[in-house]
Amino acid sequence: MPHSGIARFSIFCVVVATVVFAWGTYGISSSATYVGSKKCAECHEKEYSNYTKFSKKAHSSHGIKLMASDLAPDELKECYECHTTGYGKPGGFVSFEQTPEMENDGCEVCHGPGSLHIEDGDPEFIKGELTQEDCYRCHTEDRIEEFNFRPMIFGGAH
Repeated sequence: MPHSGIARFSIFCVVVATVVFAWGTYGISSSATYVGSKKCAECHEKEYSNYTKFSKKAHSSHGIKLMASDLAPDELKECYECHTTGYGKPGGFVSFEQTPEMENDGCEVCHGPGSLHIEDGDPEFIKGELTQEDCYRCHTEDRIEEFNFRPMIFGGAH
């Protein structure tokens, strides 16, 4: 009887090792990284065109650049969190010089990091349907009043 317990445990370990190896091999265990809106444009041309033409988010870094010299480093970091793409996250904004493709609020600010979606094409790897609640990460009550916030989901960007 003790040997059957060891055999079951050995089989269990082999199965777990196989699953872990498969996840690592196929990227299942890795998290998505930010890739930039131009990558999204390759398949979502109309949405990207509308975003660049009609959305203030497509030019959100302009205000940061104008105000940067008047802000303390901590204040500037707060700006980056809401006015750039993926600040402080894998593949996201680092600086205007190092990651210019992430300097504005891109598609991934609302839809999430897109690397897995782009690699696989699976819509499950990206947030497709947005609600106004998704906007509240950056658009807090104070900011709504201060900046006359209008949700992009109603603003013609899509």
